[in-house]
Amino acid sequence: MVHIFSPPRPRPQFARLTVSTLALAMTLALAGCASAPPPDGVMNQAQMQLQAARDADAAVYDPIDLGNAQDKFQQAQNAVAKRDYDDAVQLADEARASAELARTKARLGAARAQIQNKTSANQQLREQIDQSLADQQQQNQSQASGLPQQQQTGDMPAPPSSALGEPVPQGQGFQTYPQNPNPDQPAPASSTDQGGHQ
Repeated sequence: MVHIFSPPRPRPQFARLTVSTLALAMTLALAGCASAPPPDGVMNQAQMQLQAARDADAAVYDPIDLGNAQDKFQQAQNAVAKRDYDDAVQLADEARASAELARTKARLGAARAQIQNKTSANQQLREQIDQSLADQQQQNQSQASGLPQQQQTGDMPAPPSSALGEPVPQGQGFQTYPQNPNPDQPAPASSTDQGGHQ
């Protein structure tokens, strides 16, 4: 038995082209129907940064940047409501950045205020210490003014003249000898020394 194979018939080009065209059309249709998802993550980040800026008292220390962040966030919410998600993402990101700046400036302002308060408190303490020292010095001076002159100056008072003994007659007091450079020779007696004084 002999088999005769016939060459395969070419498939029509039209069928392949039709399938490719339909696949492309469906892909484009699906892409057109599917828009970007709502930017919930970016909106949540912006809202958290706004709250952090408010908690850091940005309304007191940096109201301009805080107001800018709130305006941008409001615009981003409006864009989400209009389903303009690309603008919403951009506006929410700007709101987040402005809120971070406001929060940082608020922390800096709070730190500066705290430093100023500490500096003022230190200055008041210095003034109180200086006043206390001046009062104490004045009190010491007023107490010293009631004392005799010797006690005011802090010198040791001299004994009254009655406590001094009679003068020592010449030749009966302590006598000092000059230094003898040669120890082998006795030192000469000096008759001019009296009472331990030369």
